[in-house]
Amino acid sequence: MSLVDDIYGDLRDRMDKTVQALVRSFTKIRTGRATPALLDGLSADYYGTATALTQMASITAPEPRLLMIQPWDAQAMGEIEKAILKSELGLTPQNDGKVIRISIPTLTRERRKELSRLVRKNAEEAKVALRNIRREANEMLKDLKKEKEISEDGQKKAEEQVQKITDDFVKQAEAAAAAKEKEIMEF
Repeated sequence: MSLVDDIYGDLRDRMDKTVQALVRSFTKIRTGRATPALLDGLSADYYGTATALTQMASITAPEPRLLMIQPWDAQAMGEIEKAILKSELGLTPQNDGKVIRISIPTLTRERRKELSRLVRKNAEEAKVALRNIRREANEMLKDLKKEKEISEDGQKKAEEQVQKITDDFVKQAEAAAAAKEKEIMEF
């Protein structure tokens, strides 16, 4: 395996991680549909320790607009409720003593537009990150040419390949953003 192939491998790996991070960030953006991923990253005080909700309770979406949280320890119910109310999700939990139900309200047109802008902003940030990774790969190729590891023609061909790889990942990021925007607008 050549040094250029190493650069391609590193490039693909880093770009893939960037696109995956973008997709993960989209799961936290609330649409009109209930998904347990909405509560990822939320934590509640559990006997003096900040604990992730996913470690304190079973979180399910039995209906498209309903989340159910069933704490493993009934003592934690109040703290889970507080954590949801404090979050920026704008959700109101209902506690019946056994489970916490959260009905997901439909989104207003204005809120949909806001969320759509957020999706586009996240996608643009991911594309900037992809371009930075491309620039670093091209700098490595220039260094290889300087050290006479590859020829000028080899450098040009490698830079063209780096651009093709970058274009593929940019398309993936744009496709993910378009799918999320469609999901936001459809409810």
